Parts: sequence; C-alpha cells; structure tokens
Amino acid sequence: MVEAAGKDGRLRVTGAEAKSVKREALGVPDRAKHQQRATVPMRRRTPEADTRQRVYRYRCYPSPTQAEQLIKTFGACRWTYNEGLALRDKAWREHRVALGFAESCRALTGWRNTEGTQWLQEVSSTVLQQALRHLDAAFGRFFKGSGRQPKRKKKGRSRDSATYVRTGFRWVEDPERPGTGLIALAKQSGPLRIRWSRALPAGVRPVKLTVSRDRAGRFFVSVLVEEQIEPLPPVFLRDGGAPKTVGLDLGLATLVMLDDGEKVDHPRLLRKYGAKLAALQRSLHRKETGSRNRDKARQEIARLYALIADVRRDTLDQLTTRLVRENQVLVVEDLAVASLVRSPRGKGRRRKAGLNRAIMDAAWGELLRQLRYKCAWYGRTLVIVDRFFPSTRRCSACGAMGPKLDLSVRGWSCDGCGAVHDRDVNAGRNLREEGLRLYELVASALPPGRVMPSVIKASEMPDVVLTA
Repeated sequence: MVEAAGKDGRLRVTGAEAKSVKREALGVPDRAKHQQRATVPMRRRTPEADTRQRVYRYRCYPSPTQAEQLIKTFGACRWTYNEGLALRDKAWREHRVALGFAESCRALTGWRNTEGTQWLQEVSSTVLQQALRHLDAAFGRFFKGSGRQPKRKKKGRSRDSATYVRTGFRWVEDPERPGTGLIALAKQSGPLRIRWSRALPAGVRPVKLTVSRDRAGRFFVSVLVEEQIEPLPPVFLRDGGAPKTVGLDLGLATLVMLDDGEKVDHPRLLRKYGAKLAALQRSLHRKETGSRNRDKARQEIARLYALIADVRRDTLDQLTTRLVRENQVLVVEDLAVASLVRSPRGKGRRRKAGLNRAIMDAAWGELLRQLRYKCAWYGRTLVIVDRFFPSTRRCSACGAMGPKLDLSVRGWSCDGCGAVHDRDVNAGRNLREEGLRLYELVASALPPGRVMPSVIKASEMPDVVLTA
C-alpha cells in the first residue's frame, strides 16, 4: 500500500508491504509478542499531581573499573544512536518506509545478538533503548519544526552521557541522612561514590539518572525527581499593595542594571582568562598529533574552560535566585540573542567578532532561561517586553522621545524636561513601568480564581489587550 506523505508529495509505503520491507530489506523483525493485540502508542510518564520535575546534579568519582565500564557505555550509546539514525535514514531514502522507536528497539535486539556487535551485551539494554528514545525525540522536534534534523554523534565532540531509567539502577536511601544514599548502576557490582553537595527530597525515589563526563574528564550524575516546590510568599509594596516590580536591563558594560541604579558587574571571564587560553592553544598547536603531550595540553585547556563555565553558571544562578526572591514581578526586554551574534562580515568584522564574544560571555540566554523556570517554580511573574519598545530613548521622567544613541553613549539629557539620564538606569525604569502596565492588563482580564501566569510576553498578547 502506498500513500502520500507530507506536503512535498513524496509517497510513503505502509501496510503489509511496509512490514515486508522492514523484515527483508532492513532486518527489522516483526513483533514476536502479543501478535493478536492492537498496537498501542507509548505514553509519556506524567508527573504526580502538584509536583514538578527537578534535576539535582552531583559530582561522582567512579573507581577505575567503573570508569572503564561507563566509558564503554558512552560509546555504546553513541554507536546505537548513530546506527538507529542510519537505519531510519536508509528506510525512508531507499524504501519510503517510516521507522519509529518500537522498530528501532527490535533492530537493537538483533544488533546485540549479531556476532560482530555482541559487545553491546556488556551494556545495559535500557540505556541503549534510552539512546534510541532520544533519537526519536529529536526526530519529533524536527517534524514539528522546533529543531534541526538529527545528525550523527562524533567521539570527542558530542557529549558523553548515558540515561538510566528506574529499571537500570538501584537506589537505597540512607536512614541517618535522608535525601542521600547509595546508587548502583546496571552492569556494575558496587555503588558509585557521589559527593552529596545537597540532599535530595527525603523519601522521594529518583525517576531516572543521567551519568555524564565533560571534556575535562569529570564525571557527574544528574538525578531527576518529582517534588512539591512551595511558592515563595508574595512581595508587595507597603503603600497601595502593588506588587514589587523590578526592571532589568541586560548589557555588556554591566551584566544587569536594575531600575534603582544597582549594577551587577560583568564577570568578563573570557577576557580574564583570555591570555592563558591563548598560550595554552599555542602550546597545543606545537604538540605532535596523537602524542601524549598533546593529550595533556588538551586536558589542561578543557579544565580551564570547565572552570569558566562553572563560575559563569554559579554567578547567574545566585543572581537569578536573589532577584526572584526579592521581587514579585520581573521585567526584561525580549532579546534575539541568535540574531545579535550573527557571523561578522565585511567592514568592521573584527569589532563585530569582539562584540559577539562579549555577548556569549555574558550568557544572556542562560540568564533568561533561569528566570523563566524559577518564576514558574516560586510563584513569580516574568514580563517580557517587546524588543522594539524604546526603553533607552524614552525619558523615564516625562515620556518624551530622545535621539537615537550609539552604544558608546552612556548618558544623555532630555530636551523636554532637562532630566539627565544614565542610559542603562533609564532603560530599566522604562522597562519596569511598561512591564507593570502589561501585568495589570493581564490581571484585570483574568477570571476570578485564576492565578497570574508565570510568563507574560508582549509579542504573544493580542493587540486589543495591549491597547486597552
């Protein structure tokens, strides 16, 4: 049976003919179990009521035997992902047959029993199935238009990781220290040595684990749990009971400028460690390819990059947590970070390359991501003002529009009222007023009993509400 598939008009083979192609040409066996039962689509596991999924990340120190087994697991997951991708690509390109997660799992069973790939039996089958599930999720994002087409993973470039579901690990909680305990992975005899920097929720069993290794050779275990996160108490002003609102202007001279004039300094980590990174890169270039000295130089560069990433992540985490705890409404500008860091071309490309490096060092996207999920967790509201809102040019005192300012101009005076403004402070105040206006519009339009949403985005609001 042949039917049309997709808007491009290409034909898709289905029915008995597709089963024959899968079995004979692709080596995917038919379902051996429950032949008479109808195929039921797999359902995602839904969290329990009033709970949220949260990930706790810990440093772990596997023994040499455990580390060897984990490295073998990372390689098996990467091989399975690539082989599943090649099988699905071949099925559609040559036979116009679509394969899903179930067919890939049946093919995995054949790979594990094949003479040349029996080494896959040394790795837990649930971990390899999770690699195929990640591939299926990547194809799902690609078909929806929210992601790119999946590509092959490369050793040394792709992230080394393996995901264990509940059947792939054993968790024993320590009764003397609730929230900590022993974690033993499948195909390993003893538990992992984990540094419990903070405890998990007491009495909660982990949903799944992800063991990973970074470029510096450090091992981490990420524990996914379902817990009840209590919202923070509301924060209102003393006069009038209005919600406490803060306008945040993201920049490069200062990382964040608050509307009250408080400046959060830019750590500028790439500038701080730039000379050392350049020296290490030159040293790496002088080493012979494949030598142990070259590997040592690469490890030293990876450790320095890991230090930079850790400091940046910790700085943003502390900043966003403080802002969410102290304010009820947080207002930011909608930034197109991907457009701001476009590849430089033509005249002035060296200056543009330096600007791109500074923007990526500031990690605006990560800062906004943390604000989003923390506002959702703790009962706060993040208002994202439209990117074309003139927050810098408009006078926060009288509302008059000023001239267009170059990035080098850090202050200006209003021709209407004579007020002298700091560029970033004025932008923060305008963002606060505009965000509070949008917040009140949404609050007045909500039916009784409904809570405020965690994110209000001006570009997604109807024009009728914006002009009300």
